[in-house]
This record gives sequence, C-alpha cells and structure tokens, in this order.
Amino acid sequence: MLDSNITILFQGDSITDAGRDYETKDLGPGYPAKIYAYLQTFCADKNIKVINKGISGNRVKDLKARWTEDCIALKPDILSILIGINDTWRRYDSSDPTTVESFEQTYREILTEVKEKLPDCKIIILEPFLIPVDPAKEEWRVDLDPKINSIRKLTREFSAIFIPLDGLYQEACSQHSPAEYSADGVHPNDVGHAFLAEQWLKRVL
Repeated sequence: MLDSNITILFQGDSITDAGRDYETKDLGPGYPAKIYAYLQTFCADKNIKVINKGISGNRVKDLKARWTEDCIALKPDILSILIGINDTWRRYDSSDPTTVESFEQTYREILTEVKEKLPDCKIIILEPFLIPVDPAKEEWRVDLDPKINSIRKLTREFSAIFIPLDGLYQEACSQHSPAEYSADGVHPNDVGHAFLAEQWLKRVL
C-alpha cells in the first residue's frame, strides 16, 4: 500500500489525538507518531507525509461535521479511522446515547463521501475497543458491541482494510495484565499505543 509521495491521514477521537498540539500540527505521542517514526526509519526514501486530525471527545457525528475540511480537502491517499468509543461513553456519563442505527448510518455517509470524492483513497478502519481494566465499564459492552458489529459490516461493504482492535487487545490481555496497556480501559498508555501501531503496520506494510 505504501507508494512513494503519499499522504496518510489519521482520523478519530482522543485515542488518535493523544494530546497533540493543534497549533504546531504535530502528531502527538500516540500511535500515529509511532507509525510515522517507523516509516521514517524504514521507508524514508518513500517521502510519506502523515497527518493527525484526531480530536478528543469526537463521536462519529463530529467527524461528519468536519469531514470536508479535515478529510476531503486534504486528499489523503490512505485514510485511517478509529472512532466509536465516545458514541458509547456519552450514554453512560451524559445520558446522551447514539443509537446503533444512527452510528452506522453516519459512519456510512462519511465513507460514501470518501468513495465518491477520493475514489483512489485506501480506507483503513480500526474498531473501537475496551481494555478490561475497570470492571465498572463492563456494562458498556451492551452499547459498544453492537457498534463494533456495525463497523465490521461497513468494512465489508466498503472493502476496507480492517483492524480488529477490540479482539486484539482482548487476546493480548489474556497473556498480560490489562493495566500494561491502559489505566482506564479506554485510552492506551505508551505500551498500548505501541501495540496499536504494531497491529496497524502489520496490516498495511
């Protein structure tokens, strides 16, 4: 997938944002930066540009609201999307749920726009995940799992590269303590971001 002189755009919420500086347009310390560091080390001759447009707190409807400016106008050759955990979280901390039907339809709309306006763009979809650190968050599964299933359906519908992060983290946590990857179950720590970057690179390189 990695031709020379391409642009990779990372889109999503706080997991992608990872505390990046919006003014300097840096990549932050999370998985986009780790992926970029790998590409600069082993694919430096390809002149690959990496952009991080993740914004903390975003839901899929927020992506749609800024999609023209923060995706289509940037004309990425590869688009990587990780979104969904806030569509679940707001149900529990703000009584502001996103239905599975609305989530899937809005996600479909932004993917359709990419296909129509950037027909050569390769799409990578990462499923949202919950690392089993906090037992209180286990009830979130009632809301999150149907959204994960809808994302898997969209992946097939749009022939995207799929990274099953929820399953991959669950597998990793069967061998190691979940706390090695995250403190709150939602936001990866440095090891958790390294794990995510590794899974992305395995499927793209």
